[in-house]
Amino acid sequence: MKTIGVFIFLCLALTVYGQDAVITGYPAEVLREIDGTAGRITQLAEAVPEELYDWRPAEGVRSFREVFLHLAGANYSLPGLMGYQPPEWYERGKFEQTVFAKNEVIEVLKASFEHQQTAIASFTDADMDITVRWFGGRETTRRAALLSITRHAGEHLGQLIAYARMNGVVPPWSR
Repeated sequence: MKTIGVFIFLCLALTVYGQDAVITGYPAEVLREIDGTAGRITQLAEAVPEELYDWRPAEGVRSFREVFLHLAGANYSLPGLMGYQPPEWYERGKFEQTVFAKNEVIEVLKASFEHQQTAIASFTDADMDITVRWFGGRETTRRAALLSITRHAGEHLGQLIAYARMNGVVPPWSR
């Protein structure tokens, strides 16, 4: 899985910047972090049996499926707050409630992480101090926004690990 992540990272670098460019600095560090988190989230999406996708720990709490789709939605919408727009077909706020089969959820999740990684790869260190409007209309830097994106994915990874263990699913990387 690590090799695939490195391959995707290199493809993104070549696609976004051309063959002579290499992603460096803070965007490269964020990409490494996101790649690891994305890999684990995807592994859990694959390891959880489809019959558990609608399991939730309590009423009013997101199910496995909803957490995976919430993450996919964030991967499309959060870069948009920094100027990197989501695909035209993406509808913020409705995406998470869309019903997908397990294999479709996994494909959507993978595609969304690719979108997010392409967005991050398009930024340079010089772009990090650009001010953007984040949640609640508050101003922040792209640097802080990227930190928020990594934190968001990490929080939901922890949630998914807890869900999996509550259902007897061992995360693949800890076997």
